[in-house]
Amino acid sequence: MLRAHRIAPAVATVVLAAAALATAGTAHAAPTAAAHTRAALDATCSQAYLPLPDPSCTPGATNPDVTQDTIDSTICVAGYSTSIRPSTTYTNRLKVQQIAQYGYDDTSTADYEEDHFIPLSLGGNPTDPNNLWPEPRYATGTSGLSSTDKDTVEYKLYRAVCNHQVNLVPAQQAIATDWTTALSVLGLG
Repeated sequence: MLRAHRIAPAVATVVLAAAALATAGTAHAAPTAAAHTRAALDATCSQAYLPLPDPSCTPGATNPDVTQDTIDSTICVAGYSTSIRPSTTYTNRLKVQQIAQYGYDDTSTADYEEDHFIPLSLGGNPTDPNNLWPEPRYATGTSGLSSTDKDTVEYKLYRAVCNHQVNLVPAQQAIATDWTTALSVLGLG
């Protein structure tokens, strides 16, 4: 049974969208407004945090097999990340779903990296959706940073952890809090 309090927000959204379409003024503007409204309704994750993921959708998750005591036999062993990386079948399916959840206007999967928020090289969980998100390959937000910039930070943190300059948990916390400031927070940049 549908309740009025559940229907009212949906009706209000439709009415507002129709009003916006009616006042758009050109036939060309109507499909764009409709597509944007549809994407906004489908979105459950916010793009407002870019170049970071929405923390309510992608808080990060760690691999319980990786601890400070096991880094020399796990993440610091050549080929470790490759050995636990999930299949592209899994990540591509998740990427399509998450692109819709983020409400991206650009839905080309090639424009996104299905990124491990806490990287595998720092003990991030390989398959937990809480640790995976569709990170735009292009510059986002006011910082102009992209996925390539995050990859550079990940590598520097990995080297610092494996060289025993920084402990694992503080590195994980720094990158999960804000990868754009992780190096400076840990005194590495």
